[in-house]
Amino acid sequence: MKMKNRAAQFMSTVVVVLAAHLAPSAPTFAQTPDSLYVADVGGNTVKRFGLQGQSLGTFVKSTSGLRGPRGLVFNQDGDLILSDQNVQTSSNSDILEYDNTGQLLRRLVPHSDANAPVASRGVILWRDAKTKQDFMFVADFTTEPQANKQPTPGRLLKYTADGTFAGSFVPDFTFGTCATSTTQTTPAEFHPRAIVLGSDGLLYISNYPCLISGLRGQVLRFNPRTGHFVDTFVDSLNDLNRPEGLVFGPDGNLYITSFRAQAGDTDKILVFQGPTGGSPGAYVDTIDLYTQGDDLHRVYAQALLFGPGGKLFVPISGADPAQTGSVRRYDVSTKLFDVFVASGTVQAGWYLTFGQTNPSTLAYGSK
Repeated sequence: MKMKNRAAQFMSTVVVVLAAHLAPSAPTFAQTPDSLYVADVGGNTVKRFGLQGQSLGTFVKSTSGLRGPRGLVFNQDGDLILSDQNVQTSSNSDILEYDNTGQLLRRLVPHSDANAPVASRGVILWRDAKTKQDFMFVADFTTEPQANKQPTPGRLLKYTADGTFAGSFVPDFTFGTCATSTTQTTPAEFHPRAIVLGSDGLLYISNYPCLISGLRGQVLRFNPRTGHFVDTFVDSLNDLNRPEGLVFGPDGNLYITSFRAQAGDTDKILVFQGPTGGSPGAYVDTIDLYTQGDDLHRVYAQALLFGPGGKLFVPISGADPAQTGSVRRYDVSTKLFDVFVASGTVQAGWYLTFGQTNPSTLAYGSK
């Protein structure tokens, strides 16, 4: 009996030791309470907030040389991967990596790289299940480096985890046309903004196809392994205009930011069925950001993200000082929100992430 107990104890010890050895190391940020990080385009910083909405200071300061922070996610080492567009400069974009104190570790893709994005927006990380290799996808809004020239179609860029270029992809089909007047049209183009990985294993990308009119919007699907275009998942349904942020909710639906088409309309969040719904891509619902017709209190959102408790977090911009610079927290079942971060705290909040946001699917708590 004693020998059996000792054997059992020995095997238990071996299992524990092996489990500790084989288990992936926990992200650094997982050892402390989680935080919300918001890219503040107005202040060229990344702001940090606690889970009660309290300010925890500036995580990445403007003195670090940021010029238009866009997409951001944490990798499995607890480092922040940040897309910096370098707006109002002649430089291309940088993809930067910061440690868990907000200090710059390295430029994963420096703007001097021949394969750097010109106008970077959303960024996600992805692991190839076949090769076990890690990659990074970046939406490049345009390939025209000169601000005084007409922007040209953008690209979906793929890099290895260390920033090595792995491919540039564009849809292999025509988008149709964009109306510029009642009688004139121009070709629609590929201008990707945000990226998220769906439950079907495909990349979902918001596209701004009509830069002149600002009307129309799409969600396109790509194969992450090959980079090839799969199909158009959503195309201009129910006033989808100039979409940027897109994320899947706990309900499996796809939530997308949308700008208004004209005065009297509303800036909003549109909801579409995800790939597992009965009618994938079909319109489901609208969450208006203000009352229709109340243009004096117009606000809008560039990005959005689900967080703790299945709530939807939305940074608010606009001309209403009583609301601009806040972060709302929505209960999507009732469409009601509370103010998670007070107005004026962020100058112009765009992309956001929690420490426990999955860097591929952007789902909360599934790293």
